[in-house]
Amino acid sequence: MLISVANIQGILGKELNPLTALLAMVCLTLHISAFAQDSLQQLDLDLPLRLDFSGSWEKDFRRSDNWEDELSRKLRMRQEAAARQQSSPGSSRLRSIPPISIGNVNLPRSSGRGASIIDLARLAEYISRQSTIEIVQTRNEIRIERSGEAALICGVESRLQQTFTSEHGVEQCAWEGQQLIFQINLPDDLVIKHRLTVSSNQQVLNLLTSIQSKRGEPFSLIQAFNKYEAPSDEFNCIQTLSRGQVCNQSGADLLPILGK
Repeated sequence: MLISVANIQGILGKELNPLTALLAMVCLTLHISAFAQDSLQQLDLDLPLRLDFSGSWEKDFRRSDNWEDELSRKLRMRQEAAARQQSSPGSSRLRSIPPISIGNVNLPRSSGRGASIIDLARLAEYISRQSTIEIVQTRNEIRIERSGEAALICGVESRLQQTFTSEHGVEQCAWEGQQLIFQINLPDDLVIKHRLTVSSNQQVLNLLTSIQSKRGEPFSLIQAFNKYEAPSDEFNCIQTLSRGQVCNQSGADLLPILGK
């Protein structure tokens, strides 16, 4: 802002001598400068800078794991490990447990120490069912919205953060470099982990979900997402006491409807 003697005189409504006007101009300039500095957002230099995860993300099914294919791979690896164990010396002394037959793959029966790999695979498929996710990120916080699930929320601090706790479980989050990790501990020693990474150009998002029961072998799925421009909402709705939910097309004025 440029300030002149004429401006000062116009503000005060009277004519001033040059020296008085000059002093008034200096004081006003300093005041405006201080006000402008106070109005600027102060950055917390202790907060680390993070890659930008924000945006609308759509699943790339061609680059994402299929839970049935991943389950078959896990079962095949178990079958091969069991065959090697049976062929090793001293294996005849091991107690024989009838296997569980699933299709053409025989899975050694669970010893009861935790959920079976099949249960974990089905749970991972259910958790990963969303085809789109929305992420909002600010200087201090990141929020991941998933349809049908509670939002995952974390700060940007490097320390371990406990974001939720109740008798049903505990949720924590942390950063490992530029990777964001969520861990949910549920009853019966069931642990769900989400690890999110984003490409340097912020166009590709990877989400690794791992589920583990009683410290057993985890089941993991990788989902790939591409950033896209989400369409605006077709309808604009508000909740009223007299008429319940009232909607119209986005951008139109609701007042004519409410006035009827």
